[in-house]
Amino acid sequence: MAANGASCEQPQKRVGPKDKQNGKSTDLSLRERRQKDKEERLSLVLWRRPVVTLHYFLLETLIKLKECTLQLWQRRGTVFIFLLLCFLFSITYSTDGSHQTYVQYLEKKFLWCAYWVGLGILSSVGLGTGLHTFLLYLGPHIASVTLAAYECGSTDFPEPPYPDQIICPKDGGVEASISIFSIMSKVRLEACMWGAGTAIGELPPYFMARAARQSGTDPDDEDYEEFEEMLEQAEGAQDFVTRAKLGVQHMVQKVGFFGILACASIPNPLFDLAGITCGHFLVPFWTFFGATLIGKAVIKMHIQKLFVIITFSKHIVEQMVSLMGSVPKIGPSLQKPFSQYLEAQKNKLHHAGKSGPADENWLSWVFEKVVLAMVCYFVISIINSMAQSYAKRLQQLRHSEEKSK
Repeated sequence: MAANGASCEQPQKRVGPKDKQNGKSTDLSLRERRQKDKEERLSLVLWRRPVVTLHYFLLETLIKLKECTLQLWQRRGTVFIFLLLCFLFSITYSTDGSHQTYVQYLEKKFLWCAYWVGLGILSSVGLGTGLHTFLLYLGPHIASVTLAAYECGSTDFPEPPYPDQIICPKDGGVEASISIFSIMSKVRLEACMWGAGTAIGELPPYFMARAARQSGTDPDDEDYEEFEEMLEQAEGAQDFVTRAKLGVQHMVQKVGFFGILACASIPNPLFDLAGITCGHFLVPFWTFFGATLIGKAVIKMHIQKLFVIITFSKHIVEQMVSLMGSVPKIGPSLQKPFSQYLEAQKNKLHHAGKSGPADENWLSWVFEKVVLAMVCYFVISIINSMAQSYAKRLQQLRHSEEKSK
């Protein structure tokens, strides 16, 4: 028995201060190497190294296409059913008959909903810097409907040309009959579809973190690496941003469905962390997506919609334009283009089929150029991001070869 006890105790070794020091130095060197690799990747941008960036972008695109093709092949049964449904729908679409009225109506609604869902996905999916589609598309659309509703005294705009173009109905209503709720009802479909798109765009971080936790492998994602580092350094967190991230993580982890709902229901730039947290702690899919969908497509969307409608209601807009004129020196020069722009929009609402004045207001020209610049920057950021992903593949390959030697 004594011999057995001695043999059992023999493999147990005490961890001395030297071993702890070696472990700390290894962690420090690993962290320094990661930081150096990250700085090297971030320097790979179009305006610094255009040829290498484009080359890496094309190679990463080919790898992604190959991975996507393999995933589709693995799910070939689902793909076959989808193609069969598309084929049947195309036959129904091209065949003449009394059903064409319903087909055209469904096509119009489907394309309209798909447009806003797609813009919502682009806003939150994490491609490059993300495209701020609420500021560029949905917000201006709600503002246009609000201004038109007060000017026309009705929200029953003729279809067509609505929603491509807003024109007052011939038998215009009374301005007093317009309420915030009637305008909210008019734009509810597109607003909710955009919100649903933003909820769908939050799924990639969730699935990435969930797969990494279940497989035990390190994913190719910077946000997940930062999340793991934040968990390791949770006790010593001092700065506001890290403490805010930890607050979101604790709320989602402890409160569950209602914590996710609370984070999704308010404008929250840290919500990506909620998706990573839910995936990392294996929160059920429908708990995460259900709370995110309700929060973003219902609660948050109504808050944003209400804010835009109140901001662009007739009396608020008139007050803002009049206040511009009271600004010393530059007031009148600012007030004039805004007044001209609003007057031009009102004329368009009452003249169907007629274009605006030839000397288009500079405000619309500036807005078009801002939209174009943001879209171009979005595309450039995607190119940079994909090139950096390929650079990370090369770094991981280099480190694995160094370990094997």
